[in-house]
Amino acid sequence: MVRIAVLDQDRCRSKDCGLVCYKYCPKVRSKIEAIKFDKGQQNPTIVESLCSGCGICIRKCPFKAISIINLPNELEADCSHRFGPNTFKLFRLPTPMHGAVTGLLGKNGIGKTTSFKILSGELKPNLGDYLSPPDWSQIIRFYRGSILQEYFENLSKKRLKVIHKPQYIDKIDRVVSGKVKGLLSKIDERKKFEYLSRQFSLEKLWDRTIDVLSGGERQLVAVAATLCREGDVYLFDEPSSYLDIRERLNVAKEIRNLADYGKIVFVAEHDLAILDYLSDQICVLYGEPGVYGIISKPHGVRVGINIYLDGYLPDDNVRFRSEPIVFHASPSIPQVKSSNIFLRWNHMEKVFEGFRLDISPGEVHDGEIIGVLGPNGIGKTTFIKLLAGLDKPDVGTAPVQENLVVSHKPQYLAIERRATVEQLLRDAAGDDFSSSHYNTEIAQPLKLNKLFDHLLSQLSGGELQKTLIAACLSKKAQIYLIDEGSAYLDAEERLSMAKVVRRVVESRGAVAFLVEHDVIVADYVSDKVMVFSGDSGVEGHANSPMNLREGMNIFLEDLGITFRRDPQNGRPRVNKSGSKLDSWQKSIGEYYYSSVGDGESS
Repeated sequence: MVRIAVLDQDRCRSKDCGLVCYKYCPKVRSKIEAIKFDKGQQNPTIVESLCSGCGICIRKCPFKAISIINLPNELEADCSHRFGPNTFKLFRLPTPMHGAVTGLLGKNGIGKTTSFKILSGELKPNLGDYLSPPDWSQIIRFYRGSILQEYFENLSKKRLKVIHKPQYIDKIDRVVSGKVKGLLSKIDERKKFEYLSRQFSLEKLWDRTIDVLSGGERQLVAVAATLCREGDVYLFDEPSSYLDIRERLNVAKEIRNLADYGKIVFVAEHDLAILDYLSDQICVLYGEPGVYGIISKPHGVRVGINIYLDGYLPDDNVRFRSEPIVFHASPSIPQVKSSNIFLRWNHMEKVFEGFRLDISPGEVHDGEIIGVLGPNGIGKTTFIKLLAGLDKPDVGTAPVQENLVVSHKPQYLAIERRATVEQLLRDAAGDDFSSSHYNTEIAQPLKLNKLFDHLLSQLSGGELQKTLIAACLSKKAQIYLIDEGSAYLDAEERLSMAKVVRRVVESRGAVAFLVEHDVIVADYVSDKVMVFSGDSGVEGHANSPMNLREGMNIFLEDLGITFRRDPQNGRPRVNKSGSKLDSWQKSIGEYYYSSVGDGESS
């Protein structure tokens, strides 16, 4: 049995806890130093070879800083990297393939970015030996007989040029500066600058500097910069973040085209529809975030994503989720929620300098969740602000009356930096915060319990997103407004968030509006959809709420893409452009779901 003991250095406060892990450890009480303090070391070290795995230290630690996991002995031979004692441990690596796109699918903190750093050469794999790291010859010998042997041999001799699009594009202005056109033209090794400028609509950004770009604009520039450079291996870490669905598809098509040139391409992505669309094979990552991660062998796209949703990996005979994720069995049939009209609005208009939003009349019944779909800059956030009462229409009357309580999670994550997670949620939930119902319905599904004592300013993007969604849903309101709730979340967290929204809305007889760019999340949670169309940044039109099938058909027809259903779990899948199934669905005007089989051959 391989034992992994991880101590979260950010959570551990040995000065404040009375060293309960050391005092109550049975091994220490028996004069065996399973937990020790080295000279000059503030926090303890858990000696894994001496630890019995009893779990007493885990339960006694008041700051939940200790994790101890037991794994099969066979895995020890597959360890690819460990950062130090009591730190994250990564097993195996993705398999590179020429002329193919390999997708990496797993939770946040499970090893995707670490894998990319190893494959790019930024981080040399130490095979678990952080005290005496191996040299390249030992690493190559370790992977002998596999594709990675040749890969690392070429990487060590600098015969591979790796182009890496990093995960955090909001920090790129710290390493590069200048205007967009000048930056892209300087690195245009593949002569793709003009073409990509048209595909990604970058012409309007040419004279802007990187530091003034929005998140979506930075993402498009970062992807374009990666695609302009000539390399042998391309690594894309979350390329769809901040982008709307049309931009995501455009980016996916260009990444997919790299495989036609025989390139090795890896993509880590949380949008399952986009990952399905651009990948040739999938490596599933499972484990415990921040503790350990295991990378599966490559599977076909459909099989790999379905393994992830099912939560069971046959290769390792491991169940990594207690229950499978299954989508609506018959989503094209509108569900009757209630005949009681909860909210109604008449025609409205909102005018800004250079932009006009026209909103059609609409109504919502209690218990309904409305998915709000459309490109960036088309007026979705403006509509949400009108519902929240943060803005007033120039034509028409405010839709929400004073007797209705509204809870709003905005698009951009603003916080009170000195507050803790617990303080924020307790203020929002009131007396309900201490109830078991609150814990099982909101805190536990969003995995917030371990974050209660953290300052909001210390949270990652995903942790902050879940916290603010929980705060929004904690308030006893009649209308919940969540603007881009899936941003920063991994695929599993997105679907968990959708489940929590559904339970809260139904239990309180409320309504919710979700602005969403992930089509699978919108499909998973929405009863109806509002489709926004028009000219981004110039004019937008908000259609009335309509049933899922009708709304999705209008939305997808405008994008020019079709979806089919996976027969195993009902998951929406994007048809390859120009495929037999894609052409047939377009010919009959059925862009959303096909009643025919899986269509995997397409």
